[in-house]
Amino acid sequence: MELRDISMPLGAGTPIFPGDPAFVANRIQRVEAGAPYNLTELKLGSHTGTHVDPPLHFLPGQAGAERLDLRTLNGPCRVLHLPRTPRAIGAEELSGVPRGTERLLLRTPNSERWAAGEGFFRDFAALSRPGAELLRSRGVRLVGIDALSIERGGSQGFPVHWLLLGAGVPILEGLRLEGTPAGEYELRCLPLRLVDGDGAPCRAILLSTE
Repeated sequence: MELRDISMPLGAGTPIFPGDPAFVANRIQRVEAGAPYNLTELKLGSHTGTHVDPPLHFLPGQAGAERLDLRTLNGPCRVLHLPRTPRAIGAEELSGVPRGTERLLLRTPNSERWAAGEGFFRDFAALSRPGAELLRSRGVRLVGIDALSIERGGSQGFPVHWLLLGAGVPILEGLRLEGTPAGEYELRCLPLRLVDGDGAPCRAILLSTE
């Protein structure tokens, strides 16, 4: 069985979406300074690195991170490789997604740009409203993408988030899918159990038996 870690590393220089708090790791106890153990204080936003958007991210009173159904976040998934995708992934690019696909991860040129160490880039590939509508109509239960946001920054009204989260479809953002072939996998995704969390960092991996 092959295991692929598709999570974004957290450390100095971790890319963040503009306006989000930076990731900070402050070692407050050091063995080399005479402490009996090492201890680090972490400061990060709820949407830092690889993370899950629950409905509460946009819908007041709806499920937060601690109420996400782990059965939705874990199970068979399909990786769709869009190597020459336009900046807006629409219904045409997604037309080949088979009905019955429950979890869909979108690999775009974003992944290779993360791997090249570009830092945050504003011209990332993202899902369009027609693309989101198609996936919702196909019954997809979880959508993931290799961008820190599934839709363009500053989009009027955030229609992609509203469409998916309003249908109870959690969004997995900040993936690193470089070198991951298109195909079928088992997804393992465990977000932090943050009470009333509008988002939750997570570790995400793919399992393949091929």
